[in-house]
Amino acid sequence: MTESTPVNPANSGLEVTTWFVRSRNALFAKADFSPLFVDYYLHLSDHAIKVTPAHDELFKRALATFVLHAVSRPWNELTAWTINLQDPLVNLFITGDNADGSVTGRVFAENVKTFPANLFYTDVIRGQQPKRRSSVEFIGADPLVAVEAYYRQSEQRPARFFQTGEEEFALVSAHPDYDEAWFEALTAEQVGQMATAETLGELEKRVYRWHCGCNQKRMMEVLTPVYRQDAAELFGGGEAIEMRCPRCSARHAITREAMEAFVAKPQ
Repeated sequence: MTESTPVNPANSGLEVTTWFVRSRNALFAKADFSPLFVDYYLHLSDHAIKVTPAHDELFKRALATFVLHAVSRPWNELTAWTINLQDPLVNLFITGDNADGSVTGRVFAENVKTFPANLFYTDVIRGQQPKRRSSVEFIGADPLVAVEAYYRQSEQRPARFFQTGEEEFALVSAHPDYDEAWFEALTAEQVGQMATAETLGELEKRVYRWHCGCNQKRMMEVLTPVYRQDAAELFGGGEAIEMRCPRCSARHAITREAMEAFVAKPQ
């Protein structure tokens, strides 16, 4: 596999706009996620990654929710989510960096731990601050519900997520002194018509792209300790092994010759 291409700000991506809902004291964001979903499917095709239709739909809902959450957060924030579902038994992993608008993730359908309840984990690094981890339980198998539960328990303000079209999703998050009755009564239809029903003030636009950044060099860095301990066992008598990126499941072929040269080269 060739090395991943760095994110280029000039490249096209999914533009997401945030607005302030005047008189309601709420933030609003909505986007058609078709472009990002297309990039996700191209990634699956390029690396021959198989995802069941049920898991695929769950992942797309989580991906859209993640981006809507990210666009409302500070620019210097890096976030990773793991959504553990018990029925179906699957982990949905998504991570993204607001600094460059990159977002990636994968479905873990094998060797998933069982727990008494569904769990939502989030890891956040903001600037040079230490990593913060939160976890909450939630009911049901909908990533939108999982993230709303996280907001209720771990964030300083509630948020609601809606699917307003086939591939269109929206976020409404509360600010201080928000209109609570209006907020709690919102429906997907109302949110879909927000631009005409409410007075909106544009806040900013951000662009998000499917991008992991994994490459052969990074995979060999991960394998180096194992190789130094027992190279023969690592390659099992063969001349190459296949390694999958833990973040996006991309396939990387590592040859014994390349590994030998990498370990021998001064780091």
